Formats: sequence, structure tokens, C-alpha cells
Amino acid sequence: MKVLHTSDWHLGQQFYEHSRTHEQQAFLDWLAETLVSQNIDLLLIAGDIYHTATPPASAEQQLYTFIKQVKLTCPELHIVIIAGNHDSANRIETAKPLLQLFDTHVVGRFDKQAPEQVIKPIETKNGTAHVVAMPFLRVSDISMTSDISYQQAVAQAYDEAIESAKEKLRTEHEPLIVMGHLHAKGGDISSDSERNIAIGGFESINASIFTQHADYVALGHLHKAQSVAKSEHIRYSGTPLPMSFSERNYRHQVVVAEFAGKQLTSVKPLYVPRHQQLLLLPERGSADLNSLCEMINALEFDTEAPPSYVRLRLNSSETNSQFRAIIDEALKDKPILFCGIERVSEQSQEQHETFTDLGQVEQLDPMTLLALAFAQQVDANAPVPDALKDCLAHVINAMDEEPIT
Repeated sequence: MKVLHTSDWHLGQQFYEHSRTHEQQAFLDWLAETLVSQNIDLLLIAGDIYHTATPPASAEQQLYTFIKQVKLTCPELHIVIIAGNHDSANRIETAKPLLQLFDTHVVGRFDKQAPEQVIKPIETKNGTAHVVAMPFLRVSDISMTSDISYQQAVAQAYDEAIESAKEKLRTEHEPLIVMGHLHAKGGDISSDSERNIAIGGFESINASIFTQHADYVALGHLHKAQSVAKSEHIRYSGTPLPMSFSERNYRHQVVVAEFAGKQLTSVKPLYVPRHQQLLLLPERGSADLNSLCEMINALEFDTEAPPSYVRLRLNSSETNSQFRAIIDEALKDKPILFCGIERVSEQSQEQHETFTDLGQVEQLDPMTLLALAFAQQVDANAPVPDALKDCLAHVINAMDEEPIT
């Protein structure tokens, strides 16, 4: 049995106000071809299908059209989708009755009273797998008491679901696959779009909750593809596209896991072709106005390729007040998608936590912004109090649970 693991598509993302619809469609077209060429039996999408809880209609159409098309070319394919922290649990669940007709199983939220509901027995032509399809766990989804932490409650939820799945295994030859959307401790994060999980460890979960039971763990949330806890069977597939300029040098991929019965025989990455380039000038540090213009003039573009995203880092010591007009002239007629100018001070180069640009802030999780505000306004050396975290989590959950109209 062959399983393809992917995550964090972020359909509907506006990248510095530029639509990524064509770029994301290029990935989906490549993925559809890959499912055929690799003879995939089971497709796992580990959360953050959409970039926001209220994605544009075009993003939802992209997803549903993709599912319809791949079922035409791969009629025996099964698909399992879980909600991530960017997704609305209600929105993901809404399409469940229709998607079941396409052998597509979706799980938007975890019911602590019925943990077995996240277990999906998948029967393919090459064997049966039992998938624990655990979505992103919000505070309201799990059994929280004053005696246990969020991390402990998450571990308990996984333990209950995995135990239920083990009871459903009909033979010892059926693999147990666990899906999750979380930050496993030790995972390598990007410096911009995942900063929230680096501050305070609010979501950081010990990977030991997987190690004794699962034959493969398909994770989403971290944007850099990697194995976890030195275990090849616990994987983040990463994003198929860079979600920020800090991710421009990642080798974006999907992961193919192959089983012989219960035995995991191989895990290999398949690298996603880069449809559009991200150029940060300069690559490191910042430059004065004259140097930036020289870099722009030295750029060479393939006129037949899609336009590249370009972002400039201008040293804040630059005194020419006409810098924007001069840069606009240098960029004139270049086949690019301009992503702004970041004024970089020496202090902000030394202290990476400093934000001088709204574009970076817009990509952050609300919990990140709370941590940054607390550090700047209250105490940079103290963690955010649990009471504040709980208040913000309550607001986020209330917004997420609003009915879709």
C-alpha cells in the first residue's frame, strides 16, 4: 500500500496582496499527476487546507475540483483530510456528506466524549489501514482541568484515540497511521510564519505520544519538511509552497510512505516543482539605495516563466527621501510581483524578534501577537500568563464556532 502525505496548502493565501491561485493550481495539477504516476492508494492531507477560517469561494472550489478530478483519474484512491489551526472546523465538516461519496473522509474537530469518531478504517486494493485522523486540538476540544496542562490533555486525547484504533485492528498485518496538526517538540520552524510556536511552547507536544503505537505519523503545522525525534516514521511533509520569504530556500515536498502489510518499507520525499521564484534583495542583511538599484538592474528573468516575487531590504540609515520613486523606476517593466520594501535597522538585524513590516505581522498567529505584545509591554523575560492565553483561546474558539452562513 502506498500513502502520500501532504499538508499546509493554505489555499486562498494572499501573498503581500498577490493572489496565489495560479501557483497553487500548478501544485494541485502536479499532485494529481503524481497520484497517478506513483500509484497512490491513500492521500493524507494533514491540516491547514485553507489559509483562513473564512477562505474565498475560489479556494473552496479549488479543493473540491481537485478531489473530483483525482477521483476520475484515480477511482480507487481514498483521501483523509483533517482541519488545521487555520481552518474552520465547522467549514471543514460542512462538506462531509458530499465528500464521502468521493471516498474522502474529513475530520474538523475532536469530540472528547467519542474519541473513536476520528478513526477511519481505509480499505484499499492493496490492503487496509486504520487512520487516527486527529485535527488541530483547541482548548475547547479536550479535557482540561486545573491538574493537567494543554500538552498533557493533547497527549491524553491521542492516547484514547489510538487505543480505540488498536481495538479495531482485525489482524496484526494492518498498519496504524496517525495524523495530527501540532508542533512536536524538536521540530525546526521557519523564522516568520511559524514564530507563534517558538514563543512559550504553547503548542509544543512531546513526540513520545506517537512512538510506541503508530506505524506512520503524518503531521502538519510546521512548514519545513522533516522527521521528528530522530524517527523516520514521524514526519512533517511541510508546505508545498513557501508561505514567507524565510521559507524560500526550503525543498518543498510531499512524502510517500510504502507498506508491506503492517511493515513500513520506505519513506521518500517527492520534491514539488517551484512555479514562481521568491527573491529577497539582498539575501542577507540590508543594502543602501544605490546597492539595491544595482541588484535590481542585475536581475535576469525568463520572460516565459511566471513573474517572480521580489522583496527589498533597505537599510534604515538611507536618507534619500525619494527612495520609493527611485526603486519604482528601477523595477519598471520587470516581470515581477513586488512585495514591498522592509526598512531594516541594525537593531532589528541583531534582534530577529523585531517587526518593522505589516506584511510579516499579518502572517502571524493571534497567540504570537499576544506573546510579542506581552514581551514588549509587560515583561520580556516572563511567559504569558495562562489566564491571558485562555481568554484569547476562548475568543478564537467563539469566532470559529460561529455558524457558516
